[in-house]
Amino acid sequence: MALKNYIRDIQGFPKEGILFKDITPVLIDPIARKECLEKLMSSLKDKKIDKVIGVESRGFFFGMLIAQELNVGFIPVRKPNKLPYETISATYDLEYGTDTLEIHIDAIQKGDRILIHDDVLATGGTAKAVCELVERLGGEIVQCNFLMELTFLNGRAKIKENEIFAAITY
Repeated sequence: MALKNYIRDIQGFPKEGILFKDITPVLIDPIARKECLEKLMSSLKDKKIDKVIGVESRGFFFGMLIAQELNVGFIPVRKPNKLPYETISATYDLEYGTDTLEIHIDAIQKGDRILIHDDVLATGGTAKAVCELVERLGGEIVQCNFLMELTFLNGRAKIKENEIFAAITY
């Protein structure tokens, strides 16, 4: 199955000059969704993972499914003031501005082996911020896992010290 056929391009979203890669057609189609999950899981064979991070918000979809498949905990990393307990935060640049992400201070124990999942690796700012949060809490990053990578934005360079997998590349 060509998963790229289930990624829809939206011109000018969230602002003019951005070509947004919409994953909702993958989510709608159960066969495409299953194929996508299988591709994401294929990179995890023989890896010991204690918890999966899903990055707000599109990273939640497959992040939760991956955690379920691995039978491990799921950690949501969210935008400011969305998590109810005490948090730490990291601010980062994205291709169209800046943003901040937060994680609960008790989500990761020292030595926990963490898989980070998000929908897209673009400029790498989001992924780098999440890596920093994991490391500040004492976690060990096993892999940064993405549904797709926009290679022309060279986001991989910002997290190159980590193993990286993307199911689809552009």
